[in-house]
Amino acid sequence: MNTTLSTELTDLLSSLDRHRGFLRVTVRGLSDEQARETPTASALSLGGLIKHVRAMEEGWMRFAVGGAELMESEPADWENGFRMLADETLAGLLADYEETAAKTERLLSELDLNSAHPLPVAPWFEPGVSWSVRRVVLHLIAETSQHAGHADIIRETLDGQKTMG
Repeated sequence: MNTTLSTELTDLLSSLDRHRGFLRVTVRGLSDEQARETPTASALSLGGLIKHVRAMEEGWMRFAVGGAELMESEPADWENGFRMLADETLAGLLADYEETAAKTERLLSELDLNSAHPLPVAPWFEPGVSWSVRRVVLHLIAETSQHAGHADIIRETLDGQKTMG
């Protein structure tokens, strides 16, 4: 990897880690029961958001490595993907998320940011478009950031705590 890409990858990973950190800080000090609560008009919970962001990151990293076919090799659990189930703990979800983050960083250090794959066929993707590994990382940053904002609203609703402001 050349120096420019190395610096670029460092910057991208730093940004991604910052937004992951917002999620981790948002749930600090909560019980499993609080992490399962859905106190807003949406059905989102803090534990469910962490679970979703981890699964989203795992899926997109499979895409970065092997394209749509590898991304779709592990089917998404749409019914429970945003829910923290009774047998799940916040500590367990956070540990899984940390494991995913470390795996993502290892994989990205081995991939060419310019390598690209056609997107999966889906109504929300423009047909025939390809995304580079770089674009995948930018998407991870955007989605993690968006869900960190959702988490902040849920936490404030639960107990008045604010993570980002």
